[in-house]
Amino acid sequence: MFQPLVGLRVIDVTQVLAGPYAAYQLGLMGAEILKIETPDGGDWSREKGDIPHLNGEGMGLSYLTQNANKKSVTLNLKSEEGLAIIKRLIEGADVFIENFRPGTIARLGLPFEVVRAINPKIVYCSISAFGQDGELSHRPAYDHVIQGMCGIMKTTGTPNTGPQKVGAPYVDYATGLNAAFAIVSALHETRRTGEAVHLDVAMLDTSMLLMASLVTSHLTGGWMPVQSGNEAWSQSPSSGAFETEDGLLMVAANNDKQFRAMCAGLGRPDILADERWREPRQRQANAASLRAEFVAIFRTGTALHWEAALDAAGVPAAKVRSLDEVLAEGQARTRGIAHTMHWAREPNDIHLPTLGFKANSEVIAPTNAPPTLGQDTQDILRGIGYSEAELRGFAERAVI
Repeated sequence: MFQPLVGLRVIDVTQVLAGPYAAYQLGLMGAEILKIETPDGGDWSREKGDIPHLNGEGMGLSYLTQNANKKSVTLNLKSEEGLAIIKRLIEGADVFIENFRPGTIARLGLPFEVVRAINPKIVYCSISAFGQDGELSHRPAYDHVIQGMCGIMKTTGTPNTGPQKVGAPYVDYATGLNAAFAIVSALHETRRTGEAVHLDVAMLDTSMLLMASLVTSHLTGGWMPVQSGNEAWSQSPSSGAFETEDGLLMVAANNDKQFRAMCAGLGRPDILADERWREPRQRQANAASLRAEFVAIFRTGTALHWEAALDAAGVPAAKVRSLDEVLAEGQARTRGIAHTMHWAREPNDIHLPTLGFKANSEVIAPTNAPPTLGQDTQDILRGIGYSEAELRGFAERAVI
């Protein structure tokens, strides 16, 4: 199995989505992830999800999604003893990840300068809403707040609906992927230079880089995106969303070759004979009438019928599917985007995300279930030299 990070230890002082998802990527690639949690409840996401009894057990679906392949260590970092313990863990670590609001980690006594002094080759990753500098750095945020700020909502929806949020917390997960990419890159840098690296990963930065072409077009040419609803960015009359007998079909026929293939796939080569639409410039000049022609055609068949017909002609097209539909189809299973894991705590299997790519044709999936709160604390502390008497004392004083 593809496990390039075996032998690396990651101290994961994060919670909720972006930070834990970053550490999860590293865990899937073989790193040992020590998830540091507070003894009085741990990661806030443990209580969130759509299965109530799991929330009550501190194992909510929101937590399960990005915390497999980790070990849970409970520490009260506000205590002197808890701080001393994590510093000993940092001595033998390769990566330290935190997602507190800027300034909080320093108040806890673990800023980059302190951690670097303990471990001169550490990769220290700070994940936050707006970054470690700038006039907004002090502010907290969540995914939907960043979506409102970054500009994406004013490109989504239509003038009638007004701005629309993307339905999933995509900024959180993209930020986690961005952080994981940064960390793997920094690990190579520390090996090259022998020096620690401080990474500064921001949700706002990530969200705007997901719109890189829009940002470039605006800053370079002054272009402003408009709310285009389900239409293609190309604004081609033969691209975008079309109503069928049973739902929407998304089509991408942007260039002349694709347009001609589309006419053939629809069984309408006569469209090419019409002088209004024979050449690209004529199509653009008569876009409304051409669009109306395609609208009428697509309403005569089902979305899957037209998807198959256009696919056979080499034109990108897809029925707009619900989540259950796409997960039930063969492509998602073949790609292995979710791994089924039997979990002793729950009669039903749990389904956890895999790494976002295959390696040597293999799906990289979690091998260990998400840990219960603090389940690995004593084993990890024994491993760095604490005695049984010290562990009992820590427990009595609510340090662990």
